[in-house]
Amino acid sequence: MPYLIAEDLPEAPAGRRFRAALARPGILRMPGAHNGQAALQAKAAGFEALYLSGAAMTASMGLPDLGIITVDEVAFFIRQIARATGLPLLVDGDTGYGEALNVMHMVRVFEEAGAGAVHLEDQLLPKKCGHLNDKKLALASDMAAKVAAAARARRHLVIVARTDAAASEGIEGAVARAKLYVEAGADAIFPEALTSVEMFKEVRARLPGVRLLANMTEFGRTPALTAQEFQDLGYDMIIWPVSSLRVANKAQEKLYATLARDGATTAMLPEMQSRAELYATIGLDAFESLDASIARSILPA
Repeated sequence: MPYLIAEDLPEAPAGRRFRAALARPGILRMPGAHNGQAALQAKAAGFEALYLSGAAMTASMGLPDLGIITVDEVAFFIRQIARATGLPLLVDGDTGYGEALNVMHMVRVFEEAGAGAVHLEDQLLPKKCGHLNDKKLALASDMAAKVAAAARARRHLVIVARTDAAASEGIEGAVARAKLYVEAGADAIFPEALTSVEMFKEVRARLPGVRLLANMTEFGRTPALTAQEFQDLGYDMIIWPVSSLRVANKAQEKLYATLARDGATTAMLPEMQSRAELYATIGLDAFESLDASIARSILPA
């Protein structure tokens, strides 16, 4: 059914629904959804929570992931996914778009847009993808201040603190930062760009009782592991941040090459979502039924 039908809208705030999903047995699996259509397809596949990646958002806009986009641009993506699916959504908050007051503004905007959780990272601008080199880290105390600001500003939003320290400060530095961020109010920790199973094990062992998120991005530094393998390592959440965008982009690249070569899309028809499949995904029939059920206004004489 379309999201605008009131009785189908979730009653509980997104943050509470995210916490409920996290409390269920097993690792919380969150595929990346870079727009409302991808989110609907992920929901149809059975996923109960989603992830919105900064890298996927910027790439879909034709931009690199360097902290360029704004809070309001991200809110546009949040709204379309939250409205389309009603699923709790973890959102990439980059570095918080500034210092403590900017972080508080971000939290309030994201909550109003429908986010259930956000993660903040301890890089300095221009920030980079966590799996690239030469990342510059903020002071741990400055990041902790941002986490505290986020926790103070939220109503229900789950706060995840990401640390990129493993690459330059090792596990010692990453764990020390994580403990500080939890003390500041983080609900979970996202240790980014760990490069071995042993590193994942060590972080888990040294942060007992702390919720942990694993990032299973393709073409990165982290070894390819399944959701079950991360669950067995003691991790609570897993994201596949840019997978949907990578697949969509590769398909589009093939389409344009075929069209340029053939002057027609005929060869690509077997690989296309049909009109019927598209309409079923976006709920065209339900929208039309809703439209037909609304009585036409009659103006007074």
